Amino acid sequence: MEAFRTLESRTVVLPQENIDTDQIIPARFLKGTDKAGLGRGLFAGWRYDEGGRPRPEFPLNAPEAKGAQVLVAGDNFGCGSSREHAPWALIDHGFKAVVSSAIADIFRRNAVMNGLLPVVLDRPAHRRLLASPGAKVIIDLEAQTLSLEDGVTASFSIDPFARHCLLNGIDELGFLLGQRDAIRAYEGERCAR
Repeated sequence: MEAFRTLESRTVVLPQENIDTDQIIPARFLKGTDKAGLGRGLFAGWRYDEGGRPRPEFPLNAPEAKGAQVLVAGDNFGCGSSREHAPWALIDHGFKAVVSSAIADIFRRNAVMNGLLPVVLDRPAHRRLLASPGAKVIIDLEAQTLSLEDGVTASFSIDPFARHCLLNGIDELGFLLGQRDAIRAYEGERCAR
């Protein structure tokens, strides 16, 4: 997993509220445990017509969405089931951050442990981003800010452990493995007592 410090990117806006994990990655794409290739199924029910052709009106299919690494979604993003495939699909598509006014807890945890930054903004800042598709933003995880190119900056908070993991490019297992010496010392002292 890559360390996340700052990200400068254009946004793709998907203003729907209550986007659940089945809409993010439909169940028919969950046949494997490999993360590679899941981006093709991202929002498949909305992105493609019945014949599998891209719908030109869907935001991810717009030419200006190519290369965008920040998804701005409506309220209550990632609700529904706990499928870890949802952040996998977003990451495989190329997203590094998801911005909303509310992100479901289980999705948020799965996102962080896979290197995807969940950014929850206050409603005014979120509304401004929803109204500005393709806006260029700078997300600074250390400062916990999201800045627009016009200079407007919004703060966001993130769990300190999640922030530590993202800044260092590690998941929970990576964190524990980094504590090996302290664990060995503790176990040695415990056995001696």
